[in-house]
Amino acid sequence: MQGTDRTTMTSMKLGISMGGFPVGTEARSMGPLLSRLARHADEAGVDSLWTMDHFFQIPITGQPPEAPLLEAYAMLAFLAAETKRITLGTLATCVVYRHPGVLVKAVTSIDVLSGGRVIFGVGAGAPFNELPPGRSPRDFEAYGLGIPFPPLAERFQRLEETVQIALQMWRGDETPYGGTHYQLLRPLNSPNALQRPHPPILIAGSGERKTLRLVARHGDLCNLFDLPGTGFADDLKHKLAVLRSHCDDAGRDYAAIEKTVSTFIDLADDRTRVLDHLAELAGLGIDHAMVSPRRPWDLATLDRVAALVPDVHAIPTSRPGSR
Repeated sequence: MQGTDRTTMTSMKLGISMGGFPVGTEARSMGPLLSRLARHADEAGVDSLWTMDHFFQIPITGQPPEAPLLEAYAMLAFLAAETKRITLGTLATCVVYRHPGVLVKAVTSIDVLSGGRVIFGVGAGAPFNELPPGRSPRDFEAYGLGIPFPPLAERFQRLEETVQIALQMWRGDETPYGGTHYQLLRPLNSPNALQRPHPPILIAGSGERKTLRLVARHGDLCNLFDLPGTGFADDLKHKLAVLRSHCDDAGRDYAAIEKTVSTFIDLADDRTRVLDHLAELAGLGIDHAMVSPRRPWDLATLDRVAALVPDVHAIPTSRPGSR
C-alpha cells in the first residue's frame, strides 16, 4: 500500500502473562487462585490475559521443570468463564503441539464461549533444533511427553500452513485443504467464530526472514521480546523497521498490525520507573505490553500492576502508516 505517512494516536494497552505456579502449590488451590486473579484483572481494566503453551515449566521462569503448570487451552477456557471483558490468548501456541484443525476448533470454541474475546497466538515453538548445552531432554516437554518436534525450518512451514487453515476455516470454506504437511478433507468449523472476519492472529517471534515476513502477510499482531538476561531481548527499533520493510514488500499497511512486547515488570522499582519504561516502549512503536513479574503471580503482585492501569492507558502510542 503506497501513500503518505499518517499517524494515529492511540493509548497503550497492558496485558498480563501467567506462567504457572511455584513448586509445592496444592492442586486444589489453583482454580480459586486463578479465578481471583482473572476477576481482579478484568475488573481493574487490564486489557489482556495470556497463558503460555508449555507442559513442563521453562527455565526463563526460574522454576524447575516439575513446577505445576496447567494446559494452556483448558486454562484459557476456565479464564473465559471467570471474566467478562478482558481479551484472552495463548502466548504463544506451539504449532506442532496440536493438529491445526483441532487447534482452530479450540480457539473458535473459546471465542464463542467468551463472547468474542480471543486472540489466536501462535508461533513455531522453541527457537532451536537441538537442546541448548546443559539442558536434559527429560526436562523438555516435547521429548519428555513424546511429542514429535521437527526441525525449526519445518516448524515454520507448518506454521504458515496452520495460519492458512485457520483463515480458511474462519471464512467458512469447507473445500479440501492440501498442504505439504497437512491435508484436511473437509475443514468444517461449526459454530464459527463470533469475531469477524476472524479472531485476531498474533504471530509470535522476532525472526527477521521468516516470522516477521509472515506477520506482514497474515498477522494482526506481532510479539517481540524485552526480557533482558534471558536470551530474549530484541533490538525493538530494528525489529520494527524490519517488519515495516516486509509490510512495504507485501503491500500491507504497517499501522494495521498491533505491535506487542513481552516484558518483565520489576515490582522492586518505583512506580515512576516502571511507567517510564513502558513509555519508552511506546516511544519505540510498541502498542501493547504483556507484563510478567520475575516470580509467579499472587494477589499482592497483581494489585500493584492493576494500580498502574490508568497511567498506562494515559501513555500515547504513535502508529505511523506505511510509506
